[in-house]
Amino acid sequence: MISQNEYQMLKNAMPFLATLSQEDRNALLQSAIHGHFDKGETIHDGTRCTGVLLVKSGCLRVYLLSEEGREVTLYRLFEGDICILSASCAIHNLTFDVLVDAEEDTDLTVIGGCAFAELADRIPEVKIFALERAVSDFSDVMWVFEQILFMSMDRRLAIFLLDELSKSNTDTIKLTQEQIAKYMGSAREVVSRMLKYFSGEGIVENLRGGIRVKDKKRLRAIAM
Repeated sequence: MISQNEYQMLKNAMPFLATLSQEDRNALLQSAIHGHFDKGETIHDGTRCTGVLLVKSGCLRVYLLSEEGREVTLYRLFEGDICILSASCAIHNLTFDVLVDAEEDTDLTVIGGCAFAELADRIPEVKIFALERAVSDFSDVMWVFEQILFMSMDRRLAIFLLDELSKSNTDTIKLTQEQIAKYMGSAREVVSRMLKYFSGEGIVENLRGGIRVKDKKRLRAIAM
């Protein structure tokens, strides 16, 4: 049984809950389970309908994995966010498979995929919610591919570094060059060369296991 706090988080993330009958609401909530996942653990591997994921604490990384093992990070989810692409059974004809990992120790509420899909088939508000969430997620996906296909590497890296800085109150990004390359869907050697160039220009300082941004103004100029 979910707690009152979890129920409030679900109501905030899924406004249609207030429109459901008591019977349908109970059926959906009874399908919910708690989940704790350690950093690096795979939550959704793209081969099954895991369900709708609500992040209670921590961070999820949603990404694609090529046959050659290359990863492209699509977006991240934080406290209060939900993942609908992990419940592909709720959206018919969705053949876009993603993977979801815990980027840090994470607690989730998982709404059963079958229970959610059954409501989506019967209740227009649930179907509309699922489709709108999927469209929003695909917008993020298209932004990533637009960057990969049409942006120069220096601009992509500048945007990435600024995005990472916005998540913390420091000027240091605690990611290795290998991690940055993985998240950006690039090769480590390419990221390393570009960071070396940024370092030579006095924009960043390469640290052991991280990067310190020294000139945020110039980084923003490159990102424009």
